[in-house]
Amino acid sequence: MSTYEYSAKNKLGAAVNGILDAKSVADAAELLHKKELTIISVREAKAKAEVRQAAGKKIKLDDMVIFSRQLSTMIEAGITLVYALGILSEQVENKDLRQIVVVVKRDIEGGCSFCDALSKHPKAFSELFINMVRAGEAAGKLEDVLDRLATYLEKSSALARKIRSSLVYPAVVVSMSVVITAVLLLKVVPTFKGIFSTLGENLPLPTQILIATSDLMQKYFLLLCGILIIAIFMLKRFIATKAGRYLVDKEKLSLPVLGPLFRKLAVAKFARTFSTLVKSGVPVLGALEIVSKTSGNKVVEEAVMDCSKSVRDGEAIARPLTKSGVFPPMVCGMISIGEQTGQLEKMLSKIADFYDEQVDAAASALTSMIEPLVIAFLGVVIGGIVIALFLPIFKLSELISR
Repeated sequence: MSTYEYSAKNKLGAAVNGILDAKSVADAAELLHKKELTIISVREAKAKAEVRQAAGKKIKLDDMVIFSRQLSTMIEAGITLVYALGILSEQVENKDLRQIVVVVKRDIEGGCSFCDALSKHPKAFSELFINMVRAGEAAGKLEDVLDRLATYLEKSSALARKIRSSLVYPAVVVSMSVVITAVLLLKVVPTFKGIFSTLGENLPLPTQILIATSDLMQKYFLLLCGILIIAIFMLKRFIATKAGRYLVDKEKLSLPVLGPLFRKLAVAKFARTFSTLVKSGVPVLGALEIVSKTSGNKVVEEAVMDCSKSVRDGEAIARPLTKSGVFPPMVCGMISIGEQTGQLEKMLSKIADFYDEQVDAAASALTSMIEPLVIAFLGVVIGGIVIALFLPIFKLSELISR
């Protein structure tokens, strides 16, 4: 079913404009003829066409936070859902989200539930978002659920920013070092090679290696770039497969320096998502399935799915998580206590808070550790090239002084 804008004239010759829902332009025209209207034009509504384009785009996390928080505040203030969505459709800054909100409002006015209207836009609203809204609608606590969603998304966004900011500086320095090294090998070293050829002396071994590397890069530069691009493309294709993604995610957790950070990040996300879902009234089995899909790590996803199967068979949550070996003993112990005392959501929230702090501390420590390592690496590479270039000059100076 699509929405069409039409312009027509009635029996009296007065202009009539409006919109209607139909399967095609022909069906829309037929409906207008039944109303005894003379058609001037019929076309698909612009908003609907634009929403189709927007539906394929992912909405930024910060925009979703603002949307959830504002909608929660308006509903809590007693404003109806349809009216609140109407207000948001006019003031949301993100164009794609604004168009989607217009369609969600229209679907609700047509008799659709809020969660069903949201589920038509899976790129914008995650499974977590939709299921929490469904639970909130069923319990009559939509404003509370939306507020929890906003808080959850805020913390997820803050955590992602911390990780990104801790890796930006090393990435920039490494990129600059690669560019500088390439310029030295492709432009500077060939100039010195011409000078050294006039000396007629045997060059020091480091200088010979440097010149040979420079010659190799000059001769096969395009080939090397081609091989690198193909290698990156093949690696991406491999990671896109289920086995490849699992292998990469498994290796990420076992890395010597970054591994503990990735593990803490996965545990923090697991606990925060699980806590938010349970607190919002989503059943434990459904919550575990959603958590597994939003974990961001295939190893964690498999561990949580195995846990979901065990819980379905009547087993406690903590036991299969312990067997997986993915989650630390402290996490499994606290979940076990939460199950026994009926305070699972509270324990999960404490775990999430603890590991959020751990991730923050680990990211800061990683940045402090990487900075000197990157600078040292840069010094060794660039310094090594410079020394290799000047060794023949030093040797020539010694010969002249004799």
